[in-house]
Formats: sequence, C-alpha cells, structure tokens
Amino acid sequence: MADRIDVSVSENASPPSWIENVAPFTQKALGVLGFSGEEISILLCDDAYMAFLNKTYRGIEGATDVLSFENGASYTDEKGVQWMCAGDIAISLDTLSKNAAAFDTDEDAELKRLIVHGLLHLNGYDHGQEHIEEGKAPECDMLIKQEQALAKLCGEKIIGNF
Repeated sequence: MADRIDVSVSENASPPSWIENVAPFTQKALGVLGFSGEEISILLCDDAYMAFLNKTYRGIEGATDVLSFENGASYTDEKGVQWMCAGDIAISLDTLSKNAAAFDTDEDAELKRLIVHGLLHLNGYDHGQEHIEEGKAPECDMLIKQEQALAKLCGEKIIGNF
C-alpha cells in the first residue's frame, strides 16, 4: 500500500530544485524499513526555523539537523483503509549542508540519512545518547536498522543527476 507523504518548505526557505524527489525516496525508505499505511509530513526549513522548533518543543537552544514529531493516531478512511498518522519530520537544509561537510559525504547521502532517521523516530525507535561515529559500528537497534536501510537505499538519489 502506498503511504501518504506531504513535503513542504517553510516560508522563510526556498524550495530546492529536488523537492519532488523527497516523497518517492521516502516511500521507498518506508518499504525498506517495513512500514506501510503511514501519513507523514516532511518540512524542509532553515536553521532559524529549526532553532525555533527545537526551543519550542524540546527546550533546547539552537538548530539541529532533524526533528521528528511522532503522532501515532490511526483512522480508517472512507474506503475502509486503515492509516496511521505517523507524524512530522523537520529537516534543516542549512544543517544538512554542514553535516555533509563534517561527515565528509555528499548532501544526497546526508539527506537520505536524515529522512531514514526521522522515519525510525516516528515509528517508536530511539537511540538515546548514541550517534553514528566514524570507525565505530552502531550498537543500538535504531542506528543498526538505519545503517542497514541506508545500505539498501544506496542506489537511490534525491539530490543530483538522474
């Protein structure tokens, strides 16, 4: 079953040229992760808006790369199909670029990581204080599942030439 994925850009950020590629990638990522029947919104924003979200909802100063707001409610539509309102993912395009440089990767790979990371959070996964570190294999279930999914999605592109 296809999922419902809404991708938007905050009013203070410019829509990237690749925005139409986010939903198809997210659909593939959901399939690889084994999730289906989900409604998800993805907001692309800048660091200023991400800092606002981080302060408002987490009480933490400053921007971060990705925030997930889990909903978890479910409903049956007019056709009798069961849907789960998984929630919302916010991704800072500014921090995306900074992370790509810091992790010595391209922005496409980093965006895929942020989307998969957000999807896992929306589906109840948590990594506590553990983060991906170069040269160290992840230990928690969430980050192991994230890296396995990204390996399966390595041929997919969001940003770049097609």
